[in-house]
Amino acid sequence: MSVTLRRAAAADILFIMRTERLAGYEALVGRWEEARHMAALDDSRYAYFVAEADGMPLGFAILRDWASPEHVTLVERVAVAEPGRGLGTAMMRAVADAAFTETDVHRLWICCFPDNLRARRSYEAIGFVAEGVARSSVFFRSEHRDLLVLSLLRPEWDARAPKPAPRSS
Repeated sequence: MSVTLRRAAAADILFIMRTERLAGYEALVGRWEEARHMAALDDSRYAYFVAEADGMPLGFAILRDWASPEHVTLVERVAVAEPGRGLGTAMMRAVADAAFTETDVHRLWICCFPDNLRARRSYEAIGFVAEGVARSSVFFRSEHRDLLVLSLLRPEWDARAPKPAPRSS
């Protein structure tokens, strides 16, 4: 299945909110209220994306510090509507490609809970490298939780990105 990525619009916020509230995600994915999503959508430091297949939305990604002067961007949140079908990996590949082609980012990073093996495998499959665990670095659902930090650097993305075909003379 081919996954395409597009910038999200205000009309996509309901899909994003429904997706981040799916059963089982409460322990894995943060949730924002509509007003916070709308404020972030209007903030140039954020980039909202919706992934689609066959014209149907399948997931979303929110990136923070988009096109930052430090050349470092965080994948703040990512979720798919139907986990376990490999669509998250395809979507994350498209998100990384968008970040590296649309900005001059050098470091793209993401965090997940260390026990979220599905997410870790997906991120590593597209080239993210685990850097370590930030102990008790997030207060989530009334408890301090560890986060596994992963990153993908531009030289690593450049090495795996498809190269254009040579031009014939």
